[in-house]
Amino acid sequence: MNYYQKKMELKRKGLGIISLCNKLSHDLLLARMIDEMEEDAWSMVQKNGNQFTINGQPFYVNGFNTYWLMVFAVDASTRGKVTEVFQQASAVGLSVCRTWAFNDGQWRALQKSPSLYDEDVFKALDFVVSEAKKYKIRLILSFVNNWEAYGGKSQYVKWGKAAGLNLTSDDDFFSHPTIKSYYKSHVNTVLNRMNTVTNITYKDDPTIFAWELMNEPRCESDPSGDKLQNWIEEMAVFVKSIDPKHLVEIGLEGFYGPSTPNKLQNNPNTYAQQVGTDFIRNHQVLGVDFASVHIYPDSWISQPTAEAQVAFTKSWIQSHIDDAENFLGMPVVFSEFGVSTKDPNYTITFRNTLISTVYNTVLNSTKRGGGGGGTLLWQLFPEGTDYMDDGYAVVLSKSPSTSNIISIQSNRLNTFNSLCSWNCRWGCKKKHLLHNSLYHDEL
Repeated sequence: MNYYQKKMELKRKGLGIISLCNKLSHDLLLARMIDEMEEDAWSMVQKNGNQFTINGQPFYVNGFNTYWLMVFAVDASTRGKVTEVFQQASAVGLSVCRTWAFNDGQWRALQKSPSLYDEDVFKALDFVVSEAKKYKIRLILSFVNNWEAYGGKSQYVKWGKAAGLNLTSDDDFFSHPTIKSYYKSHVNTVLNRMNTVTNITYKDDPTIFAWELMNEPRCESDPSGDKLQNWIEEMAVFVKSIDPKHLVEIGLEGFYGPSTPNKLQNNPNTYAQQVGTDFIRNHQVLGVDFASVHIYPDSWISQPTAEAQVAFTKSWIQSHIDDAENFLGMPVVFSEFGVSTKDPNYTITFRNTLISTVYNTVLNSTKRGGGGGGTLLWQLFPEGTDYMDDGYAVVLSKSPSTSNIISIQSNRLNTFNSLCSWNCRWGCKKKHLLHNSLYHDEL
C-alpha cells in the first residue's frame, strides 16, 4: 500500500469513527430528549375551571381505590401485592389510585400516638408512592378516616382523653383545638416527608394527584353543618399553606344539606341530610379544588330493584355534575362506587350494568369537555387478598367481563386526554380533531 492509499484508508477509518461518534451522540441526545419529555409529562395535575389538566391538556380520570396498600407494603411477604395491583390497574388503563396515608394507633400503625411514627410503616408508604410512579399511576392520599377502621377520628379523641382533655363525642375531633393540632401535625409530617426511595418530598411529587382531608367526613352532632364547615375551611387553607402545588379535596359522599333545601330531594334518603355535610356549601371553601361524591345505591336507597338503583345512579351523578359546573366551577370526581357481593340481589351482570352506567353518565360530560372529572372504582384487589374483601372487591383476573368494561372506558378517556387543549400552544390542528370528536361514538 503506497503513501496515498494509506492516507485514504486512515481518512476512511477516521470518518467511520466520526460517524460512529455522531450516531452515539445522536442516540444519547434522543434518549435524553425522551427522558425529558417523560419527566415533562409527569408534572403536577392542575385544575383549569371545571377540568383537570396536565401540561395544559385535559386529564379525565379512570381510576380505582385500594385502601390497604401501605399496610401490605410493610411486610416483605405481602409487598408484592402492591406491585400486582399497580400492574393490573395499568394493564387496563387506570391512571389514578386513591389510598390511605394514615393508620392511627392500630396494628401496623403509621402514627402510634400524636406525632410519633413508625419509620418502617412510613417507608412502606414511600414504596407505595414510588411503585405507583413506575406504573404511571397517580395517587389521591387521604389523611384520616371518619370511621373507626385504621383509627380514624375516634382514635384522635381517645388520644385526647388519654391526655386529660374533656371530650364527650368523637365529633370533638372537628372543634377541639388540641385534637385539631394533632391532625395538623400529621398533615405537616406527611407533606414534608422525604421519600426514602425517590428522595422527593411528598409535597413536591407529581405522583400525588391530590390530598384528601378525610375519608367520608360526617358530623352528626351538628346537622346544621357549621362545625364541619369550619373545620373544612381551616384545614383546606392549612394544607395549601404548606403545599400550594397539589390539589385538595374534602372526601365527601355528596349529600345535600341545609344550604340547598331545594336539592334535598336528590339525596338517597332523609337520613343523608342529617349527617352534618352540605355538598354545595362545603365545596365553596377557599383551598378546595375539586368535589368528591360516592355512589352506593345498593346500601343507600330502599328500593332493591336493579332498575331503581340504576335510575338513582344516573340522577345522582348528573345532579352533581350540574352543580360542579353551574355553582362550583370545579371538576367533580365520583371517588367511590361499586356493588357488594353481599347484597342478596347481587349478580355480576348487575355489577357490570352499574359500572357501565357510572362510566357512560360521566362520559356524557367528558364528550363536551364538562366537569365530570372522572371515576374511582371501589375497589381493585389482586388475587390472594380475599380476606380483606368488604364485598366490593373486583379481581380483574377473575372478572374478564368487568375488566373489559374498565379497559374500554380507559381507552375512551385516553383518546380524549391525548388531544390538545383548546388553547394549544403549538397552534396545531388537533384541536379541530377534538371539536369533531366531542360527540363521536368512539368517545
